[in-house]
Amino acid sequence: MVERLFGAIGRPFLTMFASIEKFGLFLLFQSHLFRLYPQVFKRPKIVLTQIEVIGLGCMGVVTLTALFTGMVEAIQLYSGFHQFGIESFIGYTIFLSITKELGPVFASLMLISRSISAMAAELGTMRVSEQIDAIDILGVNSKEYLITPRIVATVISLPLLVIWFDFIAVGSAYMISTHVLGINPIAYQETLMRLGEFDDIMTGVIKAAFFGFIVSSIGSYIGYHTSGGARGVGQSTIYAVVYSAVAIFVANYFLSSLFLYLDW
Repeated sequence: MVERLFGAIGRPFLTMFASIEKFGLFLLFQSHLFRLYPQVFKRPKIVLTQIEVIGLGCMGVVTLTALFTGMVEAIQLYSGFHQFGIESFIGYTIFLSITKELGPVFASLMLISRSISAMAAELGTMRVSEQIDAIDILGVNSKEYLITPRIVATVISLPLLVIWFDFIAVGSAYMISTHVLGINPIAYQETLMRLGEFDDIMTGVIKAAFFGFIVSSIGSYIGYHTSGGARGVGQSTIYAVVYSAVAIFVANYFLSSLFLYLDW
């Protein structure tokens, strides 16, 4: 009875660690294939197609998310800053929080929900329908043809999406702050220009590049190793979204701690 109890408790952890081990071996295998990444650009059409699917496909949802994120943050910060008469500092606070944290995380979550889920579903469908096996039989490296272009495209697309997110969110916050909340636009801009730094933007862009590699690796790994037919494709899509989202929050903590240590 006791053995069954401990077995039921420990089995999920063993399964989780086994999955982490397999994914780690997959990333390690990919690191040995770094020589394949430059070869991806010998087929620029494939990379550009993936950038269009992964990056441009997220522009709409990223724009809407950034628009309302900036507006909501301006309203919420105003209620607190107004009590101390320092409304002019809202601009810099919004700029800092969006460029360093909210921009990379929110843009990554939108990309996960829109593109990484589609990536896992597409690769999973190719796996269960034996299209990947057919590619390997033809003598084509399926990882080079299917995985590396998606990873490279995501690493390129996500930092650009984050820059776009920052621009829209900071702009919408400025419009709400000056035209709705009545904050002096000159003081708002002066504080932002005096305190804001380019390094704040670059912190979010560097995070986005790491996030892009992480989520595309997770999505491609889960999709590539799908099994179980149509049901397996659905489960792989769910796993790709959940694991990628959790990985983003974990990676964001460690990257933020690293940047703080380096005094960015």
